[in-house]
Amino acid sequence: MPIGMSALLLDGRVLGSAILDETRIKVETLAQRGIQPSVVFIRVGEDPASVVYVRMKDQTAAKLGIRATTLVLDKNISQEELVTTIQKLNSDPSVHGILVQAPLPKPISEQVIFSTVDPCKDVDGFHPVNVGKLMLGDPTGFRPCTPAGVHEILIRSNIPTAGAEVVILGRGNIVGKPMASILVQKAPHCDATITMLHSRSRDIRAHCLQADIIIAAMGSANFLKADMVKPGATVIDVGVNRVPDASSPKGSKLVGDVDFDAVKEIAGAITPNPGGVGPMTIAMLMSNTVKACEIAAGS
Repeated sequence: MPIGMSALLLDGRVLGSAILDETRIKVETLAQRGIQPSVVFIRVGEDPASVVYVRMKDQTAAKLGIRATTLVLDKNISQEELVTTIQKLNSDPSVHGILVQAPLPKPISEQVIFSTVDPCKDVDGFHPVNVGKLMLGDPTGFRPCTPAGVHEILIRSNIPTAGAEVVILGRGNIVGKPMASILVQKAPHCDATITMLHSRSRDIRAHCLQADIIIAAMGSANFLKADMVKPGATVIDVGVNRVPDASSPKGSKLVGDVDFDAVKEIAGAITPNPGGVGPMTIAMLMSNTVKACEIAAGS
């Protein structure tokens, strides 16, 4: 990248819109057979972020012609009652996808709940069966939506991954681990060399400076600085962090894990935040829902 030029902006809204258009065509094709994909969102309690996220998913589904239902359950619901609710949906053939919005109130175990969802309806990709299929490179499973969205950003932006040095900041089950599982596969648009960094890693800056691609998913506001990025590297910011901001009506604002204004002057390509990974996550959820419907319909 020439000196003095800002990075290519990897616009998740544009890329996600293309995926939604492709998904809409599939919905229309199913409609010609009298089939409508359906998804149920389960929200427990009134966590403000969860309310917003589920509403966005519901609205996007409606625009595509996917039948979406949101079940809002009391925050004091027992784990056993929630399991029973999910099991009823598992046995309902008119429901193709089930998503339980995290976080769940304590003492409910997210692991137990995610494992209760029928893996054939697990459009979030968190059931152990789908996690295993992801590790094995089995395309019949459902990939977690955020890592799948990041992968699509790389593919659709023509960012080469074969042989690339990829640093993943964060080892979580939602992004870090599945992201590594996707990119390490012996398959097109994969074949990367993966380094996963976390809170116990030594000399994080030195590792990052070797990377052709950095995927930041640590949950640490503005963690990745310009002096940690090799000139021309691709930077994907998955982080969502709320920080104080006296100029905001709410007294705070959302920022990513990347110091965007500084890093964009060094990187070759970078996602904005917001407007980068977020729209891709929702797009991949819709894609997974239609895939679940197609499988159920024998397509």
